[in-house]
Amino acid sequence: MVAEAPTYPYRPTVSFELMPPRRPDAAPRFWETARRLVAARPDFVSVTYGAGGGDRDTARDVVSRLLAGTPVLPIAHLTCVGASRENVSEVVDEFLEAGVRSFLALRGDPPQDQPDWRPPAGGVHSAVELVHLLREVEARRCAADPAAAVRGAARPLTIAVATFPDGNVQAGTTRTQEVHRLLEKQQAGASFAITQFFYEADSYTDFVAEARTAGVTIPILAGLLPTTEPRRLRRVEELTGVQAPQHLLDALDARPDPEAQYAYGTAYGTELAQRVLDAGAPGLHVYTFNKYRPALDLLEGVHLGGRTTTPDDAAPDVRDLAGRPWVPSIPTPAPAVP
Repeated sequence: MVAEAPTYPYRPTVSFELMPPRRPDAAPRFWETARRLVAARPDFVSVTYGAGGGDRDTARDVVSRLLAGTPVLPIAHLTCVGASRENVSEVVDEFLEAGVRSFLALRGDPPQDQPDWRPPAGGVHSAVELVHLLREVEARRCAADPAAAVRGAARPLTIAVATFPDGNVQAGTTRTQEVHRLLEKQQAGASFAITQFFYEADSYTDFVAEARTAGVTIPILAGLLPTTEPRRLRRVEELTGVQAPQHLLDALDARPDPEAQYAYGTAYGTELAQRVLDAGAPGLHVYTFNKYRPALDLLEGVHLGGRTTTPDDAAPDVRDLAGRPWVPSIPTPAPAVP
């Protein structure tokens, strides 16, 4: 018996995070993933880059190609680690000049080979300062160029920020401290927030309730990580400090093969997504790790679309994204058509 699709008072938003390929030989697979995700008609796709600004140029190329070749809104990650205020302003100018109107403002992770790294005296020290800087650059451009002012009025600058519903393990903050940080980001000019991933619905619902009580009014999207691979869950714990529940890891490990793990993990993620949607989450932001199948099956599980019916199924107005080089001067052939 097919489960009846839930009735939402509004259609929740759907979005994905993509990580640009770090090597030329990974580009065809990356662009095939992007094609599959774009075909699911997300509201936006965020494009990240590595710690300390690594892969920034590649990320800019990916954002530009999504702008030119798809109907999907790309959101450019912007961090301030390892860069002066002037450098960050230049990067913002370049993105705006390319037509980008949406950013995800993050402090960013310090370089992996510099554990004692501290922001320079003349740098941008926090996501709050970065939001302020984005607004300042936009205001300066509009004041200097009447055409830019018109474009800004027609397509206002949108700034997303990150938030941590269980506290930020790496920063040593509690949930309550993260609520106050989110309020500061809102006061600086943030448009909406995306949570770090979590594994229990109460992490999201309790955080949102406390944030609303504190005066946070911007939308807070639920960030979800597909829970289909125990190896991946353990790896992201090493990277982020966010621990997967032991009962989930035990259940996945007890499955006899990867497909059985995949089925169990998809069911777990679907139930989690449904619970936060039922609690009023305005949308889901899926951390894909550049794998389309888990992300699309998660959305299919909550009846928000996702699974494509055939390998060639794609939106008709999406161009062949893999048909051009992703690194200047390094040609990347388009994948063979079956």
